[in-house]
This record gives sequence, structure tokens and C-alpha cells, in this order.
Amino acid sequence: MKDFDNIPALMADLGKRAKAASADLAFASAERKHAALIAAADAVWANRADIIEANKKDLEFGREKGLSPAMMDRLMLDEARIQGMVDGLRTVADQPDPVGEVLIEWDMASGLNIQRVRTPLGVIGVIYESRPNVTADAGALCLKSGNAVILRGGSESFHSSTAIHACLVQGLKAANLPEDAIQLVPTRDRAAVQELLTMTDCVDVIVPRGGKGLVGLVQREARVPVFAHLEGIVHIYIDKAADPQKTLDVVLNAKTRRTGICGAAECLLIHQDVAETLGRDIISALLAAGVEIHAEGALALDGTIAATGDDWGKEFLDSIIAAKPVADIDQAIAHIRQFGSNHTDCIMTEDADAAARFFERLDSAILMHNASTQFADGGEFGMGAEIGIATGKMHARGPVGAAQLTSFKYLVRGNGTVRS
Repeated sequence: MKDFDNIPALMADLGKRAKAASADLAFASAERKHAALIAAADAVWANRADIIEANKKDLEFGREKGLSPAMMDRLMLDEARIQGMVDGLRTVADQPDPVGEVLIEWDMASGLNIQRVRTPLGVIGVIYESRPNVTADAGALCLKSGNAVILRGGSESFHSSTAIHACLVQGLKAANLPEDAIQLVPTRDRAAVQELLTMTDCVDVIVPRGGKGLVGLVQREARVPVFAHLEGIVHIYIDKAADPQKTLDVVLNAKTRRTGICGAAECLLIHQDVAETLGRDIISALLAAGVEIHAEGALALDGTIAATGDDWGKEFLDSIIAAKPVADIDQAIAHIRQFGSNHTDCIMTEDADAAARFFERLDSAILMHNASTQFADGGEFGMGAEIGIATGKMHARGPVGAAQLTSFKYLVRGNGTVRS
């Protein structure tokens, strides 16, 4: 029995075992990793009743903590969402194995043959809040990319994550891979997070997935390199050449499908030429859907709330959106540069030149044209799942799938070749 009163010793043990597992996993065959993920998917589905029962405990814990409806939605698991986890595991399993992929190859006049090939990062620490499905997503992607992982789920999803993790371990056992390849921190104690952030001797990168508070904490205190996943301050700019029906459909989906995810729209910028026509139609449709709107100018209809400066650059993660008219596309771009988080931003227009200008002059990790921002998701990008949406510019950017969890090394071959 481990002494959970000694968090540094607990985390050091997890780290030591993860590092040992990563050495074996780095050269595990694609077939064994595939078998482990398929077996894990089967285990998740077979144990879905136990996972839902565990989730009930977490939902009760969330209610006691006073989580918002959007956060409770993130936390909730049902058969449909468990089926989604299963599908994600199978999709990741069926993808090409990234480890060992030759990225580029060339020959030198010296006689050397040089290859740059994908290689695992080593040990990844994933710190996440609320969403228990991240346990399956992160475990699957790290395994696929040959990395060991230490998962630290949110306190509110503790029971669900534990039940899902047990299924991942079943998959590892079935494929004769080291069980320590996917570990879950077995305590809610926040001291475990502090330890994980400083374990430079055995953890190669930290991936935080959660709100601004969590990511800020990790960035401030981590000594291990971090893949930053900042807020989803997602904008939709509605151009004067936007198609009305497409725009209504996209905006309603982007805001209301799931309000608590990082791809949910948080701010509408509407060209002044259509603010009193299409703009008001959109505001009315959102109001009818029960969305609270903080609006200014021609968009401030009856039923809306007067927007304040605090509404710009805010991630509501709820059924709330800010809206304002803008003079033109350049003013929209300037607003997004000032208040955005480089996560996901969208333009609605039938003008190809306007779309090209939007794509060219903004540098968000994901830019969209005439598509719901709720597609900002690794699964929707064909990655099967994601660990998060990286908003930084170093190494990984956008949805972080298996390929993004690799680095590379150079393989240099000669034939008694010497340098003159």
C-alpha cells in the first residue's frame, strides 16, 4: 500500500516507473500498440455500466462544488459519450503508427545517407479538468506515439477517470505492454500537480488541458517544458458578403451545440453594413435559443445586455456571447488580434478575397471559413482524439494528436566514411 501522505515519494515512484516503461514502449511494434488500443476500447464498452456508476459519484461531487451547467455537461458521461470514447480509441488504433516514420531523407556528397525520423518524446504528464474522456484520449494518443504518460485528472472527475484508466490498463495487459505505460495519479491532492511540474528527471513535457487558472499555474510553476493550451476565446466575423442561412446555421451551432468546450464561439463581430439586417436576425435567433447576449450598437436589441469592456476577450464557457458591429474586415482582424487567444477564429463570407485576407492576416492555431468552430477538435480533424489544442508556436500547434507527440532524430549511415 502506497503512503499517499508522502506525495513526493508517490510521484517519484510514478515517474520512475513511467520512465522505465517509456524505454520499452519506444520500440514496441505497431501491432502490439494497435492490439492494446483495441482491447482497451472493448474493455471501455464492456465496463460502461461501471463507468457510468462511477460518473454518478463525480456528478454529485460536482453539484456539491457548485459547478456551472456547462462544467457539469463536460463532466457527464452517458452511453453515447462512452461510445464516442470507444470510437476514438479505435480510430487512434487504426491510424498509421508515427514512430519511425521517415520525414525526409537525403544523400550527401561525402557519401552519407541521412534520414530524419519520428521518435517518441518519452514521458508526458497530462493535467486536465472535468472531462473524464480526456483519460481515454490522452492515454490512447500517448501510447500510439510510443510515449509513457502520467495522467492527473481533475478532482471532480476522479472516479470516472479511475474507471476508464482501469480499462486502458486491461488493454496494455492484453497486448503484453508495460502496465506503467499509462498511469493515473491516484489522489486528488493538489500537491501531486506541484510535484509533476518539477519532475525534470523523468517527465519530458507537460500538457495542461483546462481553464485559464490551470494553464496559468502550469506555465508559472512548471520546470518541465509545456505545450500550452490557453483559453478558447473564439471569434466569428460575419462579413457583409455572408450567406444568411449558412451564417445562422453556423453561429447557432458554434454557440449552442456545447457551450462548455474550447471551440464554442464567445464573440460575434458583424460588419456594419449587415448589422441591422442579418446581424439582428442572428441576435434574435440566439435569444430564442436561450443565449444571453452582451451587445452594443445596432445589435443591442430588446432582451440583450449592454456590453462592457470586460466582455471582449472573455471565455464565457456558458450560454453567453458578446456581439458588436465592426466597420470592416480589418477592424474585425484588429479586434481579434487584441482580444483573441490564438485558438480558433472564423469568417462567414462568400467573398473569396475576404476569406483569404482573414486567413493571411490572423495567426490563430485554427482559422475557419464558413464552418462551425465546434469542429476545433482532433477527432474532427481525423486524429481520432486530441490531448488538447495547443495555442503556442513551439513544437505542437492546434489539435495535438499522436504525430504531434513525437520529436525526431537523425539516422546517419556511411560506409567507412571519414571527413576530410
